[in-house]
Amino acid sequence: MSAPTLPETGAKSHRQVLEALSGLLLVLFLAMISSTIVSVALPQIIGALNGTQSQYTWVVTAALLTTTASTPIWGKLADLFSKKLLLEIAIGIFLVASLACGFAQNTPMLIAFRAVQGLGMGALQILVQVVIAAMISPKDRGKYNGYLGAVMAVATVGGPLLGGLITDTSWLGWRWCFFLPIPFTALALIILHRTLDIASVRRPGTSVDYPGAILIAAGVSILLIWVTFVRNSFDWISWQTFVMVGASVVLLGIAVWVESVVREPVVPLHVIRRRTPALAILASLAVGMAMFGGAVFLGQYFQIGRGYTPTESGLLTIPMMFGVLVSSTISGRMVSRSGRVKPYILVGSIVLTLGFLVLSTMDHDTSLVLVGAGMLVVGAGVGMSMQNLVLAVQNTVPLRELGAASGAITFFRSLGGTIGVSVLGAVLANQVTANITTGLAKAGIPVPAGQSSGGGSLNMGALPEPIRGIVRAAYGDATGHIFLISACIAVVGILAVLFLPQVRLRDSVDLPEQAAPGAGAPAAAESR
Repeated sequence: MSAPTLPETGAKSHRQVLEALSGLLLVLFLAMISSTIVSVALPQIIGALNGTQSQYTWVVTAALLTTTASTPIWGKLADLFSKKLLLEIAIGIFLVASLACGFAQNTPMLIAFRAVQGLGMGALQILVQVVIAAMISPKDRGKYNGYLGAVMAVATVGGPLLGGLITDTSWLGWRWCFFLPIPFTALALIILHRTLDIASVRRPGTSVDYPGAILIAAGVSILLIWVTFVRNSFDWISWQTFVMVGASVVLLGIAVWVESVVREPVVPLHVIRRRTPALAILASLAVGMAMFGGAVFLGQYFQIGRGYTPTESGLLTIPMMFGVLVSSTISGRMVSRSGRVKPYILVGSIVLTLGFLVLSTMDHDTSLVLVGAGMLVVGAGVGMSMQNLVLAVQNTVPLRELGAASGAITFFRSLGGTIGVSVLGAVLANQVTANITTGLAKAGIPVPAGQSSGGGSLNMGALPEPIRGIVRAAYGDATGHIFLISACIAVVGILAVLFLPQVRLRDSVDLPEQAAPGAGAPAAAESR
């Protein structure tokens, strides 16, 4: 029996599609909000668990790393097995991990559970898109995209506010940031089990590159662990550095070789070797750092460095979210109207760098108007760059490589965000430790035990008032330092975009047949 590519398109009514879509959008919303809802509550969570700055960073990094590494695998599994079954398994993983995170008794336990939660989050984000693509034809998909955009917008803007309100509510507390999505996730599971009826179409010849994904994840993980502990637990030049960096280089080198020989690699080297995808990937690293690093460390700045409540912190991060939503909408319309992509990416990269430079000037008593303006500019830069970089790549590859190219740039953007959070977190921990030590010495106060490593404890309530003021100032002053580093990295993104070929939106679904194969494909779609 041979099933068509889109088996349900002609059989399902608008109502049936909406019934299944309601469950899909609900579970996508919960997967997205599980990150944003925690971002503002995280300072309170780590403080309550007596965690350190390094552990704060790894609560975020662990989930990002497993999400990044597992997303391509889930996508390939969807070509091999029942999409509905995989979606239900992913929901189960997310449910169990969320429950475990809510009951975590210390930060190592929370980090481990967040890594498992990241597996579920990565699966849900990719599988929902795969199911929608298989359920609705391209011709009809446009009228449903508005629902998808609305869900993403609400999760992005509403997550920090909801997380702040839950954390500040005395009869709830931070653990409900993990517990609250559970009943809604269970409801989504019931809706999808009853309404989702999608034929399982196995694509012949599909294989899953498990070795490549494991090698990339292991190589990057070891490198991030080294970044976290160097200077605190051992020196830059030491046997630990030699072993960890050497192991990372070897694993990533083997991963490159594996990706060059397997039939369906996680990272298709033949695509990313081309000029446009390679430069777009390089520029995406800066965007990834802005998306993840900004939300993570700005929430901490407002609470630890400025003393605001989680709810107030969520409200103060709105300018960045607003900048992303408005600029992405406007630039998207302008790109569609003009057919040109590069000018908007270039302007977005420059705006992003300027935003980082504004934020690099802030300290523990900077005007909130200036901080808000910097966040708005950063958000505008992200909104103009993020999706347009993907669009530039999609318009320079043939249809048969569209998924591989889009997956590659998404993979590297997420990987860049993971590395960015880890590196900036390590820099912040070291800077905070130095600032606290200096501040305590000036005040004539002995350094408390545990303050010499990892940025010290984030349990502000347990600190006496003179030390609390010094710690707040240390965090407030150190945050500007990491945004200066972000600005320097964003300059690399500008340089990459400058060398990006002029890309125009093509009218055809695929590239001309004579230009599709080989390295000449991109050239056919690029106007220099």
